[in-house]
Amino acid sequence: MRQHRSLALLAGIGLAALGCQAQAPPPEAKATPSAAAPIRVSGVGFATPESVLHDTAADLYLVSNINGSPLEKDDNGFISQLSPEGKVLALKWIDGEAEGVTLHAPKGMAISGDTLYVADIDTLRTFDRATGAPKGEIAVKGATFLNDLAYAPAGGVYLTDSGLQAGAAGFEPSGSAAVYHVHADGTVEALLKDAKLQGPNGVAFDGERVLVVTFGANELFTVEGGARKVLTQLPKGGLDGLVRLPDGRWAVSSWEGQAVYVGPVSGPFAEMTSGIPAPADLGVDNGRERLLVPKFMDHEVVIQPIAR
Repeated sequence: MRQHRSLALLAGIGLAALGCQAQAPPPEAKATPSAAAPIRVSGVGFATPESVLHDTAADLYLVSNINGSPLEKDDNGFISQLSPEGKVLALKWIDGEAEGVTLHAPKGMAISGDTLYVADIDTLRTFDRATGAPKGEIAVKGATFLNDLAYAPAGGVYLTDSGLQAGAAGFEPSGSAAVYHVHADGTVEALLKDAKLQGPNGVAFDGERVLVVTFGANELFTVEGGARKVLTQLPKGGLDGLVRLPDGRWAVSSWEGQAVYVGPVSGPFAEMTSGIPAPADLGVDNGRERLLVPKFMDHEVVIQPIAR
């Protein structure tokens, strides 16, 4: 029964995501900062924001914008730079429409050394962390929906393929669901590949193991010996972002719950904030104790103080 509910949720979200289009921004940007309230950055030109990442060296936030369908190779995706105060520093810092740049539907991002990695449908693209200049690309054979990324201390990044494709009712499984370690030399290693995985999405490393949450279910699992080991179940499914908070707790965003849940890796998880439609791939600003939440459908980023 849970699987049927998850697939229904996935199909419904898939229809909405496939139909989303960039919206023209109003004349003036709108950010609403407050000492105690979230900073809501909207009306600035974001177009289907999927992921937010804190570049600690530059002390700014990067926002990946799909700008249309998550599956379409339209070369119009872009990455924005946002100040911690909520000001757009460069809307299209990396722009798929610029000469010499390829970027279709950017999703998860991670930084390793001087390289910014970006997941883009079936290819992992690399850019110079400081300038945004293209550095190269790594094709992931058989992938259909590369989604989230996490820094790998051993070098390179961890990467998920949610294993989705367009179908008559929205998104449907493609059979390519997997968790990868892409090494610093570009070698792609499959840590777990199983068509039965229900949409592996958010990925992180907790110091000892790779953690993954699933969009098609409400699981948080780890990869052990090429197999999936479920650590806990979240209150709701449609899980997307997964980040570690400054106090050691973990935060997970849920489309089904329209919420962000927090808790220890072994559970239980409780609601930290609610009423957030389509919260996508989370970021965290540890120094300022903030959660960075892209609102996929609303073309908005919320800079949320972390509740204790």
